[in-house]
Amino acid sequence: MRSIGTDALDLAAFIRPGDRVLCGQVSAEPQTLAAALPAAFGTVGPFETFLGTVVSNSFDTVPADMPFAGYGAMGRASRIARRGRLDVWPLHYSALEAGFASGAIRADVVLIQIAEGPGGRCATLANDYVLAAARQARCVIAEVNARAPWCAGAEVPSDLRIDAVVETDREPVSSSAAAAGGVERAIAKHVAALVPDGATIQIGIGAIPDAVLDGLADHRELGIHSGVFGDRMAALVARGVFTNARKTVDPGLGIANVVVGSGRAFGVLDCNEAIRLRPAAHTHAFAVLARQKRMIAVNAAIEVDLSGQINAEAVDGAPVGGTGGLCDFSRGASASQGGRAIVALRATDRTGAISRIVPRVGAVTLARTDADTIVTEYGVAELAHRGAAERARALIAIAAPQHREMLERSLVEGAAK
Repeated sequence: MRSIGTDALDLAAFIRPGDRVLCGQVSAEPQTLAAALPAAFGTVGPFETFLGTVVSNSFDTVPADMPFAGYGAMGRASRIARRGRLDVWPLHYSALEAGFASGAIRADVVLIQIAEGPGGRCATLANDYVLAAARQARCVIAEVNARAPWCAGAEVPSDLRIDAVVETDREPVSSSAAAAGGVERAIAKHVAALVPDGATIQIGIGAIPDAVLDGLADHRELGIHSGVFGDRMAALVARGVFTNARKTVDPGLGIANVVVGSGRAFGVLDCNEAIRLRPAAHTHAFAVLARQKRMIAVNAAIEVDLSGQINAEAVDGAPVGGTGGLCDFSRGASASQGGRAIVALRATDRTGAISRIVPRVGAVTLARTDADTIVTEYGVAELAHRGAAERARALIAIAAPQHREMLERSLVEGAAK
């Protein structure tokens, strides 16, 4: 294993033309290595960088012809998509780990961030697909960050070959909790009313999910089984809201897959065996979710149509999101005893001019057969076990008032065809 000083770091020594370079995502992003990629691209020539959800500014300024790929245009990866440089793969998030592990998805060079912990054990801030890719890669470069928290469950396998190490001492990529406005708080109030005490929660990131977590502050004995662990969740752990005591799967343990947070989340996670990062084969698995009683999944979307089809991927054909774990969590939570799959969204865009309840979605991420509960600031639409006409009426009732006539008209016009 080769140790490299930050001043001498040159990724061009490891990357070959035509390679696919995989870079750790969210708070697990190796910032020093990520910052060195543009210079390597200028030296080596064409190679592709595979990204996950991006919450840093590492890729805001890169060569105009530098290509990227990813499982979605989440976070700041949407900026790369707007430049036409992101090839979005239509994959369920849960399929990535197995794809990299089998070699069906190629990764030639893998860049990871790791933290040293008890007994010299190393761990990452994400138990996603990166370690599986590293096992198959030609070259693995690790950024050992002295300030990264050590996360239980995300230990680096002792037999993983690491070819080069860069030691750093910097705050991991941080993502502060989003500020909630009146609309987000109204949505959160509706969602919180659907969550019983003792439920187990899956939730994403952004203004609406953060507002929902704020709205759960007075709930009791909630559990965590989520793709993401962040600051708002950490605050509820400290407050005693998330005890995990009533979970039927992993009782007493908070379970997540990746970390998207800042100092508050890092502090709660560091060397905390009661909160563990598990692979998507566990966090996103239908069988696990269905066994978890009172499993409540809360996810965001871009738009929902009057049949219940949900779009979480694109606006006017341009990628701005991704499939992610929406289908996995929605199906699993719907199968849970006492569970519920909630999709929460604003009734309009921020101008109020464009309805997010629409006659037909521009892309179908979640089929109407999997739709359960839709929430906007105007209320709750229960779609499960309802016919087409009932669904449409329920959705129009939670659309913004100025768009309801248009939606009613679309139903009449559709029936006339």
